[in-house]
Amino acid sequence: MASSPPYPPYPGAAPGGTPRHPHWWQRPAVRYGAMVTLLALSGLVILALVREQTGTRGFLVGLGLAVLPVPLLLAAFRWLGRVEPGPWRNLLFAFAWGACAAALIAIVANSFATRWIATATADPAGADTLGATVIAPVVEETAKAAAVLLLFLFRRRDFHGILGGVVAAGFTATGFAFTENVLYLGNAFGTDQLTGGSGIASVTAATFFVRIVMSPFAHPLFTVLTGIGFGAAALAADRQRVRRVLLPLAGLLLAMGMHALWNGSATLGQFGFIAVYGAFMVPAFGLLTWLVVWTRQRELRTVRTELPAYAVAGWLRPAEPFALGSMRARRLARKFAREHGGRPAARAVAQYEAFATSLAFLRHRGRAGKAGADFVTRERELLLELWRRRAAARPALEHAARLTAPPVPYGAGWAYGPVPARWPAQGQPPYPGYGENPYSC
Repeated sequence: MASSPPYPPYPGAAPGGTPRHPHWWQRPAVRYGAMVTLLALSGLVILALVREQTGTRGFLVGLGLAVLPVPLLLAAFRWLGRVEPGPWRNLLFAFAWGACAAALIAIVANSFATRWIATATADPAGADTLGATVIAPVVEETAKAAAVLLLFLFRRRDFHGILGGVVAAGFTATGFAFTENVLYLGNAFGTDQLTGGSGIASVTAATFFVRIVMSPFAHPLFTVLTGIGFGAAALAADRQRVRRVLLPLAGLLLAMGMHALWNGSATLGQFGFIAVYGAFMVPAFGLLTWLVVWTRQRELRTVRTELPAYAVAGWLRPAEPFALGSMRARRLARKFAREHGGRPAARAVAQYEAFATSLAFLRHRGRAGKAGADFVTRERELLLELWRRRAAARPALEHAARLTAPPVPYGAGWAYGPVPARWPAQGQPPYPGYGENPYSC
């Protein structure tokens, strides 16, 4: 086995050139610091506002009840994104934005708009209805979409398609719903304290049943439509600028419309809520669940289809494309690495799987004529990241392939999974001509 990559590392600057020093506001540390400060201040303000409205006891009760569905929702969205898991910092940012910044924007904007309408029309009841069915969906979905937009603009390498948008939107909406549930449940508890309500007949129990038991997926369901729009835009070519703008807007408008229908169900009569829930929300939830699971399987097929070319070129072993295209094989590979090399080896295998998936998606976009001008540079970076982790990843993936794929004859021995037409000698440069994007139109 060769001891060095089959292609020389890509230099950080052009030969003979001088390195570029970004302005102070372009430095990652400055941007991270500004974002953390913004989210922290938003969190402190929203904490004070919610506690002021609910009281300390109501806040603690609401917090304890609202946190119950959060781990399940986050685990579900994380499972959907396991094909190409994004960095945890992106997911933490999305959740924090939803729970802090988006919630703060919604509380302030909704309260201001409702009070203005009530003053202008002298109809407080009508203002509340208009605020819930028109103002709140527009404000809240726009505030949540801002997190997905920021990830789309500044973390494009971690935002490859529909599932990326779904996961980002799901984490953002889960954070927003968590803060909103704290407020609603805390207020309900305060009402029970004033009226003496307790047990199943209490306002707290009714609010918990509606928001936590029946519809914990409501906010994620709305915002996932926005995420799908951004994910579809990420799949479009750079030259398709109109599509890249219209698709996220279409998703956002659909999210607003579904949110408005859900909020307005309370005004449709005694059984309006049940009718909208059974005839619209549940079928929509089932349809979107099927869509994202189907997309997940499609992405795994893309991995199995695109990576054999790199196995032929010598960057991957013959069994790796199959193993990398199976979630069960990936899990077995990480388990094998953890048992034989500890947590660092398991982490290296997980990173290898993520980089290989990014490489497969990059090649897929390139063959479809949708790769950007940095195709060659990005492909080279991903290949070198794989090469650096090959010592831990290759034995683990081959072990996983033996357990999950039927053996097929290969030369004088046996191999597992899809086998390339030829296997070059180790150490030969598999990609001698890296001069241009071979898939550019």
